[in-house]
Amino acid sequence: MTYPDARSLWIRLFLPFAAGYFLSYLYRTANAVIGPVLARELDLGDNALGLLTSTYFLAFGAAQLPLGMLLDRFGPRRVEAGLLLIAAAGAASFGLADGLGGLALGRALIGLGVSACLMASFKAFAQWFPPERQASLTGWIMASGGLGALAASKPLELALGFASWREIALGLAVATLAVAALIGFLAPDKESEEKGTGIAAQLAGVKTVFSSRHFWRYAPMGFWFTGGFMAVQGLWASRWMTVLEGMDGAAIAIRLTWLSGAMLAGFLFMGFFATKLVHRGIKLERVYLGAMVVAIALLALISSRPTFAGNLLWPVLGICFSLSNISYSLVSQAFPSNLSGRANTALNLLVFAGAFGLQWGIGGLVDALQAAGWATDAAFRAAFFTLLGGQLLALGWLFVSARRG
Repeated sequence: MTYPDARSLWIRLFLPFAAGYFLSYLYRTANAVIGPVLARELDLGDNALGLLTSTYFLAFGAAQLPLGMLLDRFGPRRVEAGLLLIAAAGAASFGLADGLGGLALGRALIGLGVSACLMASFKAFAQWFPPERQASLTGWIMASGGLGALAASKPLELALGFASWREIALGLAVATLAVAALIGFLAPDKESEEKGTGIAAQLAGVKTVFSSRHFWRYAPMGFWFTGGFMAVQGLWASRWMTVLEGMDGAAIAIRLTWLSGAMLAGFLFMGFFATKLVHRGIKLERVYLGAMVVAIALLALISSRPTFAGNLLWPVLGICFSLSNISYSLVSQAFPSNLSGRANTALNLLVFAGAFGLQWGIGGLVDALQAAGWATDAAFRAAFFTLLGGQLLALGWLFVSARRG
């Protein structure tokens, strides 16, 4: 395969897709700051707030399997540009809604619309860049998402002082339309390896991925850790800090900014050093496994001692989350390039199933325990320990399945 000039690809391909993933992550985590405002204005309980926020993950996850087939057949430029138009419509609907139903519909459309932002980037990189650059490119595109998470913390909290959440949502709709146009008119195209392939053959490729032992080695951690972190970061971290640590909105926004900044640092580490580590013989799987062990230890400490060193523990947890995304490269490397879109979207399906189920589930469990007479702080701690239990089981499977392989 011949690879074009790297600088041209950086401008025409990487930057437009990075802008899309920036918006995707901003949308994903914005409710951590906007959620309390919505709860006060619309009188939403924890269960309703969890459902509202998690509809993004439900629509996002439901799109993953057909998305993988679309990416492999029609290419990343067409698929992402078209879906971002749906995201823009969702943001506009969210900004104009006056009740839970309308807000949930808007979040679902946003989730569907940005469902291709990361996977389309991975597919484009697989088409246009050599294999040894994939891990670093993963880090760089994730760094753009880290910037989106950063924008959804303290900067968003400051923006709410100048504009209403409705005005912010409508502004994001306009920005999303601009990025869709940028990708549609600027990003290069490449002939798809799956052009003309029938639906039966494409579904057979999906079956190949889901029948792979290699895939199922990483899938549980995708559900419980990567998805679980997204569920917590996108909503429940701010509620935890309010209930368990007594922090006010300004202090929480600062903590979330540190968390997002730490995630960005982890993504930049991948971008700068992942390829160099591979060239020096250091297996990325070891980096991934080490990060997962540290992450679960951190969540255990946060859950058992909520007021202990939160300004340090939460950001380090964010770094571990950023390194968890190495799993996408680890999974896709086991499949041929024409299955790369389906392999990554299959893992993403598990990740977002976790994000949806756990984000809604935490809210439902907290409400149920409070209805049974539990104190709010005890209910939240029980929910976090439940999440921790699932992560420990997934981590155990990760190590056991390696020995069996």
